Amino acid sequence: MSVRVLIADDHDLVRTGLRMILDAQPDIEVVGEARDGAEAVAMARELRPDVCLFDIRMPVMDGLQATRELAGPDVTDPLPVVVITTFDLDEYVYAALRSGARGFLLKNAGATILREAVHAAARGDALIDPNVTVRLIEAFAGRAPGAGPVPGRAPAAPSTPLTDREEDVLAGVARGLGNVEIGRELHVSLSTVKTHIASIMAKIGARNRVELAIWAHERGARGGR
Repeated sequence: MSVRVLIADDHDLVRTGLRMILDAQPDIEVVGEARDGAEAVAMARELRPDVCLFDIRMPVMDGLQATRELAGPDVTDPLPVVVITTFDLDEYVYAALRSGARGFLLKNAGATILREAVHAAARGDALIDPNVTVRLIEAFAGRAPGAGPVPGRAPAAPSTPLTDREEDVLAGVARGLGNVEIGRELHVSLSTVKTHIASIMAKIGARNRVELAIWAHERGARGGR
């Protein structure tokens, strides 16, 4: 079955380009386009797409608020949201991820990574361009004292201690490695990596891989193992 995608961006050319890339994929279908966040939220609630692809800076309602409306911690039936923006770097990106977004891509991302991000979000995983993962998370997870609170849930202490192997897997996630790369580095199977990630997420109450990576960096900044 095709993954149904809703695109939201206030620039016609960007929306057209994204639609062309996604419609060219045999397993992805663009079911709607929105010009602002408010329109995107209304369309998403009506169409219930498998994945929402949102720009951050939009009129009427920005992508951050739209993400909260559809994927925030208090949303009963959240929709997967992937944020797509420039890396200049929009402070809203971190808050969007903490508000429930399942991925972050640059607007110059290629067709392959765009497709991978859509499919990752649809299956409940998350994807951030590996080239910017660490820069993105460190830039905002390592905020200077006095920088002010970041919207979203605070990291929770693990309900039970992480095992040594879970610590190894967590370190890989924080470095922006994918499951295959983590498995190769630790000499374990892909299914084993996924099992460890699911266990860690359950222990800390993370809803997705993005929150997991942010939690790992914030925990490291506080001196935890």
